[in-house]
Amino acid sequence: MSSQRETSLQILQNILAGKTSADLLSSVPDEDNAFVTMLILTSLRHLVYIRKILKHLINKKLSQQNNIARLALILGATELLYMQTPDYAVINSYVSIVKAKTDRYVGGFVNAVLRKISRTKKELITADKGEFFPQSFRTLLHRDYSSKTIAAIEKASITEPYLDITYVSASSAQALNGNILPLGSIRLSGRGKISSLPDYTKGTWWVQDFSSSIPVKMLGTIKGKKVLDLCAAPGGKTAQLLHAGAQVTCLDISAKRLKTLEENLARLHLTPEQIICQDGLEFLAQTTQKFDIILLDAPCSATGTLRRHPEIAHIKTLDDISRQSALQKQFLALIDKALLPHGILLYCTCSLCKDEGEHQISSFLQNNPHYSVVNLAPQIPHELSSITTPEGYIRILPQHLKDFGGADGFFIACLQKGNQS
Repeated sequence: MSSQRETSLQILQNILAGKTSADLLSSVPDEDNAFVTMLILTSLRHLVYIRKILKHLINKKLSQQNNIARLALILGATELLYMQTPDYAVINSYVSIVKAKTDRYVGGFVNAVLRKISRTKKELITADKGEFFPQSFRTLLHRDYSSKTIAAIEKASITEPYLDITYVSASSAQALNGNILPLGSIRLSGRGKISSLPDYTKGTWWVQDFSSSIPVKMLGTIKGKKVLDLCAAPGGKTAQLLHAGAQVTCLDISAKRLKTLEENLARLHLTPEQIICQDGLEFLAQTTQKFDIILLDAPCSATGTLRRHPEIAHIKTLDDISRQSALQKQFLALIDKALLPHGILLYCTCSLCKDEGEHQISSFLQNNPHYSVVNLAPQIPHELSSITTPEGYIRILPQHLKDFGGADGFFIACLQKGNQS
């Protein structure tokens, strides 16, 4: 257990320095992964409140040299307040780690603070108001949303998300035995190894968040259509396109992610027309190919994935939003020449920020008046009407679908080149 906590200390340090949890946690051995993942993600979801507790309990300022002690206190408080680990095991383990990495004086300090938390655990848990977002992230969201909406986003984002499945076989849907969501995804309440789920080897379903599954469903009948799937990996939307009968060219800049896409499609018995490892901007600038549909699942801040990646609230800045928005604008500026007359541009991002969604598309339409918005509202069932916008876009917030356990934040716009017939 001590080795798992040492691993967690290192991972938390890297995350707070700006690295993403998914990459770091994927390298943890299988036998340790469940505990380390739970500890890290729980600590990030409650980091604002834990820091307030520590600020109240600690009279002296910890130096940068004592960063190990600071991280140990965060993780120790997480276990004491939010996990079922026995108090003595938590305290003894973190004290031993800190003593080994610093000295006995710092270890004694950590021991004293964790024991204070242990003695007042019930009061501290009762006083927790569910704070998740630091002030910097609230400021970022306030550019687009009211305080009331931000509070709803925060409340919905602090809980661990369920597992969503896109399926193509009724028998597999029955075997998975989950809740059927509006628009057809299956939601499973339990976690566990994906490959252990029923019908995994049959290739009749794949893991795909509810929000991420919606864009392709908005395209209607696409059998035989030539589709360019930009930024395609890990392949959830590619699988949807292929299963619907489209002729798909999928492209991604990452060879590692494309390998995952290939493995995923092989399990699903699906074969695209082309798999291209190249920078999307270079491809669009150079290609002479023309497509009926271009799906741009654009690189973005990923602020909509807070439920799965809670570090986002602590590390994303306005500069990140500006950089991603500028990159999206570059992609959009190159789309036109690769799209056939009357072709469809399907644009989406897993971002909460309107600079990467509504504002980005508004700017594109101003500069490209020969494109028009395809109103997506008629395709959305009444119980999900709150996700549609007056312009005909889809804007999903984490509190949407709350009766089923929430959703990832997402933006979707469908545009047609030339006049709509």
